[in-house]
Amino acid sequence: MTKLDHSNEYNEYLASIKSRKIKINVYRAIFLILFLIIWEVGANLKIIDQFLFSKPSSILTLMIRFFASGEIFKHIGISFYETVMGFTLGTLGGIIIAVILWWNDLLAEILDPFLVVLNALPKTALAPIIIVWAGAGVNGIIVIAITISIIVTVLSAYNYFKNVDEEKIKMLKSFGATKYQILVKLILPSNVGNIINIVKINIGLSWVGVIVGEFLVSRYGIGYLIVYGGQVFKLDLVMMGVIILAVCALLMYQVINIIEKKIQKY
Repeated sequence: MTKLDHSNEYNEYLASIKSRKIKINVYRAIFLILFLIIWEVGANLKIIDQFLFSKPSSILTLMIRFFASGEIFKHIGISFYETVMGFTLGTLGGIIIAVILWWNDLLAEILDPFLVVLNALPKTALAPIIIVWAGAGVNGIIVIAITISIIVTVLSAYNYFKNVDEEKIKMLKSFGATKYQILVKLILPSNVGNIINIVKINIGLSWVGVIVGEFLVSRYGIGYLIVYGGQVFKLDLVMMGVIILAVCALLMYQVINIIEKKIQKY
């Protein structure tokens, strides 16, 4: 086989992957459009109760009005800031704690049952208490987001660190590597993919924490729009808030995907 033949086969392989991605995106778009059409038609024919589910045209009209007035940007900005802060602090804090536990086996054994219990506790149910402790407003909401994501991060990251191939660790030790060198040369690099997966999970968890906090105390934010819409029975406002929330979460997820692809190139 010549280099040219190999190159042509490889190019055909890349073209097939690209074609598959395009096909998947087209199918996704078709599915979404059909869903919206069925929803709209069903609501107009009164098959779907507009009072409970609203309809796409009403939601779009309301969304245009909110964006035209600029009111929505304040709500999105506040929720996004709270989520990014809670997500960042919860993820970094959880990874740092996981590193400390990996470093100190005795401490890990002492804290293990406490971490399991904390993970089992319904953090959203404890949100009112957290608000009282941390204060109402942005700071309290950020703390809720941190609380929801940090324990999951600690348990997941620590488990990944402990499951690194023991033979590789023994090999590094045989060459005189210190524990710090094992951490930065083996443990962390071999778990980059796992850490990115934790980050992706924490995006959703942080948004959950922020929305729950805004349900309780906020006068601004996407969560406030959703709970306010429910209180005054404006289901188009509720659905608009849910859609904006989904788009914001998707954008954060896509940013992490881009970062992951850049890391994989190296």
